[in-house]
Amino acid sequence: MLQKTPPGELYLSIQNLWKAFGSFLALKDISLEINEGEFVCFLGPSGCGKTTLLRAIAGLDLQTKGTVMQDGKDVSNLPPSERDFGIVFQSYALFPNLTIEKNIAFGLENSGRSKSEIAVRVNELLHLVGLPDQGKKYPAQLSGGQQQRIALARAIATKPGLLLLDEPLSALDAKVRVHLRHEIKELQRKLGVTTVMVTHDQEEALAMADRIVVMNHGVIEQVGSPTEIYRHPRNLFVADFIGEMNQLPANAGNPQTLELGGSVLKCARHSHQKGSRVVAAVRPDDVIPHGEGARSPGAPDTITTPENAFEVLITEMEFLGSFWRCRLSNKRFGSSELIADFSVNAVRRLELEEGRTMMIELPEDRLMAFDLPETEA
Repeated sequence: MLQKTPPGELYLSIQNLWKAFGSFLALKDISLEINEGEFVCFLGPSGCGKTTLLRAIAGLDLQTKGTVMQDGKDVSNLPPSERDFGIVFQSYALFPNLTIEKNIAFGLENSGRSKSEIAVRVNELLHLVGLPDQGKKYPAQLSGGQQQRIALARAIATKPGLLLLDEPLSALDAKVRVHLRHEIKELQRKLGVTTVMVTHDQEEALAMADRIVVMNHGVIEQVGSPTEIYRHPRNLFVADFIGEMNQLPANAGNPQTLELGGSVLKCARHSHQKGSRVVAAVRPDDVIPHGEGARSPGAPDTITTPENAFEVLITEMEFLGSFWRCRLSNKRFGSSELIADFSVNAVRRLELEEGRTMMIELPEDRLMAFDLPETEA
């Protein structure tokens, strides 16, 4: 199925793309459209096909069948040298025997520019990536984060129409990674270059992408904005892969109810047959804690208990800085526990502690029903 882009000018179009390595199908009928200036992340577990798709776009691994159109031109069978892109790899791939200036200038020297033009462009790029005084050094004299900035500068030196990033931050430590992902996104916005990035880091994709392409076993599971992917996952794989997700055995009721542990709860609309076994899913940060005399905001005073509210026992609390992760038990969960993330203020206000009982609410619009995993269906 073709994954449509939001309104805008189409830049990259992938149609019915397959890639086989012998008898193994790495990509299965992939169709995707990307607009000019978009920042799109291919996200998924190891072996899902995301890097293979990136390499097919670059011409580094030609597809078995299917077409790749870039800026209205069919590039499906062109070698990488005839495609308009810059690429940054996880390993930086800088030339260790060349200075930083020479590394950045490498792609410019075959473009017909004069030495003075190249020098001006290299100086401009060094300032752009925040390393104006590092040009005379060699790669080994720079930190990992600095080397990755230079690799980025080299990739955009010729002003390509498409920037490809293959897990560019995965080799860096956590703090540098967070800082650099912000810089890369700001730089991409400033340049307006269409960008495709491969990552297995969900937080990275949520923070950087305009749209996320979630992949699994060589197919696209869902395409959408970070908010859409996180708040409205299409299936259990997406729900489970992006962020934390509670999964509880349940039975489908009418299109907006679930039966969970003998109780009927309201939920987001679903299309499951009544009585069928499903997975009830809710994110830990969507669980609402309530004190005594709880009632839904705006509800009449006569209503003292919110919809989908029940009592639970706090069996464990883990402090994670900005919030507490709590494990909650209730007979309706069976042998499972519900994980809930409560703010520090809520824990203090409600005086929550291990061994206490409390009231929680599962918001109707955040309680979802999904098909059982294939192994359990």
